[in-house]
Amino acid sequence: MADVVDSRPWLGRIIWPVLFAVLVMGALLPFDAIPPVWVGPDLPLALTLVWVVRRPDLVPVPVIALAWFLADLLLQRPPGLMTLLVVLLSETLRRHNSALRGLPFLLEWLAVSAGIIAVTIAFRVVLAVLLTPQAPLGLSLMQMVMTMIAWPVVALVARIFFGITRAAPGEVDALGRPI
Repeated sequence: MADVVDSRPWLGRIIWPVLFAVLVMGALLPFDAIPPVWVGPDLPLALTLVWVVRRPDLVPVPVIALAWFLADLLLQRPPGLMTLLVVLLSETLRRHNSALRGLPFLLEWLAVSAGIIAVTIAFRVVLAVLLTPQAPLGLSLMQMVMTMIAWPVVALVARIFFGITRAAPGEVDALGRPI
């Protein structure tokens, strides 16, 4: 019998960087010349957290670090700060993945929301300690709340269009390692 190669893991590994790049490039588009009154969600963060929580085997840490570092450079944020925070959050969620897998969706969403809050607070605190200019507090809080609200929508879109679902208990990757 010939061994059939499952292309879904490779497709999942390719889709995340492509979607991430599209979202970052979309954030660079000049939609308006005046300062914003309201801010939308941080979709690259929501996308990263959906992939890490649902299928941690598809997004390795070096890929996350490289993508977020390039996003820091392109979006003119302090290089490496958001990268560090997102990598720490994604690794925390990845380490607790087996516990998150057994939780109902609402508790999973609350765990991810707590991580989004932690990243937002840590980002602002580090910028304040370094006396770096930052966005008004209201806009940062608005983006944080919008990202928490958008996470379930991103998870639904990832499930419907890209097949990104929770790994089943006992599921293994192509090399036989538990996911």
